[in-house]
Amino acid sequence: MSVFDCIDWLLFSLSRAFITPLAVFIQIQGCVICLILAFGWACAAYVRNREIKRINDSFRAGNAFSFLCQDINHLHHSHQAILPRVSVIMPLKGFGEHNLHNWKTQITSLYGGPLEFLFVVESIEDPAYHAVSRLISDFKDDVEAKIVVADLSTTCSQKIHNQLVGIENMHKDSKYVLFLDDDVRLHPGSIGALTAEMERNPDIFIQTGYPLDLPSGTLGSYCIYEYHMPCSMGFATGGRTFFLWGGCMMMHADDFRQDRFGVVSVLQDGGYSDDMTLAAIAGAHKQLITSPPVAVFPHPLASDLSFSRYWNYLRKQTFVLESYVSKVNWIMNRALFCSHCYLSWGFVMPYFMAVVHVAAAVRVYVKGYSHEETTFTSSGLFLVSCLAACTFMELFSMWNLTRIEVQLCNLLSPEASRLSLTTYNWGLVFIAMLVDNFLYPISALRSHFTQSINWSGIRYHLKDGKISKIDRSKDKGPKFTDLGGKHLYGKKGLPTKDSYIASLYRKVIQWRQPKNS
Repeated sequence: MSVFDCIDWLLFSLSRAFITPLAVFIQIQGCVICLILAFGWACAAYVRNREIKRINDSFRAGNAFSFLCQDINHLHHSHQAILPRVSVIMPLKGFGEHNLHNWKTQITSLYGGPLEFLFVVESIEDPAYHAVSRLISDFKDDVEAKIVVADLSTTCSQKIHNQLVGIENMHKDSKYVLFLDDDVRLHPGSIGALTAEMERNPDIFIQTGYPLDLPSGTLGSYCIYEYHMPCSMGFATGGRTFFLWGGCMMMHADDFRQDRFGVVSVLQDGGYSDDMTLAAIAGAHKQLITSPPVAVFPHPLASDLSFSRYWNYLRKQTFVLESYVSKVNWIMNRALFCSHCYLSWGFVMPYFMAVVHVAAAVRVYVKGYSHEETTFTSSGLFLVSCLAACTFMELFSMWNLTRIEVQLCNLLSPEASRLSLTTYNWGLVFIAMLVDNFLYPISALRSHFTQSINWSGIRYHLKDGKISKIDRSKDKGPKFTDLGGKHLYGKKGLPTKDSYIASLYRKVIQWRQPKNS
């Protein structure tokens, strides 16, 4: 028997096995998963598109600042003068390719109330320290900002430690606190929109948002984009949600001052993930988490985001399911762990079967086998066509949601360079879907059995769902996070103060001034 005859025998045997009832169920299940994802993204697109329509209708009605607020009268001095104070806390680690631009969008917010920015670093040796110092120096006459050195964490993750130190140093009159990651690119009206919603509904415990990934072209960056997209539908509700993203969280400052629901003590006591911990607290105490439809933020991924950095990011994401604050939280995380692993491989397996069906059909055609001998190929190709149709609908729905979110971001940031869908490679998106879903269970199982993770040069060990040990490498660690770039912006990276955003800021200030009667 020749080598090709052995291959034919193997292909035909597998193709026959893949039309048994169990195999057909797996393939139909894959189609259902695709359709569920397509439906979820269609619903998310509807919510985002409704917000685009509202902004455009308001603009046509004469509100030239509809991207800032729904009612232009809210820009009057009488309204702006009573806006609450907000403290923005940004825990930093390293300095990457897009950080400087991101920070600048944060501190040049057009929020009209008192606003302070606290950049919290581990030490003055952190590369972010000097970059932020220069930025604050350039804008010292325009913004209230300072750097806080937090020192090393001992009982929780460094990010949580930085956040809590920022809380200790925030203004005593701050009503709200906004936590932002260094990879969040804000819109001019983002802080105002979040604050307005908190004022409108005092029952809100946390407000959050979600990033719109802008892949850089590498497979790793597309895997990040694909990983985030299924989660995005949980944030595009236009209101109540059960999900929380640590990159953008607005809360009541008094919740931290009074340690309400144990937000400080629980985070300090071995907390690894800020968003998962706070979401668990919200769930345990039946507190409200909301995500306004305008809270979607451009998230450019590093141009050199390698596959190894994507893998390390995925490891950190699966590792959060190993941390928990209560028995109920542990059960929820185990359920997420099992369901995500099952669905990930349930998504990938039909494509492996489809490849076998197609390869078997090709060999049948090339070798000229009779139809009677190879009736199994017809059934296999029918299943392949069903999967192809469902995959097309899934990719189209993902494309449509991305298109609408790109359009929304362009409306919310008219001063910024326009985002475009032309940079997306949808062939790589499809490959990333397969790669990411194949690797997720492997990463999750590794996290479960190792109970440790390296995060920016710091290795955390868990015991009973909490950090029990922290190992720090002798060197200073990487100068960029997994999603950030290693190329630094120099002075040329700073737009001049006479940019469009500065001009717009002056116009708003003039609008807010009390008019002479």
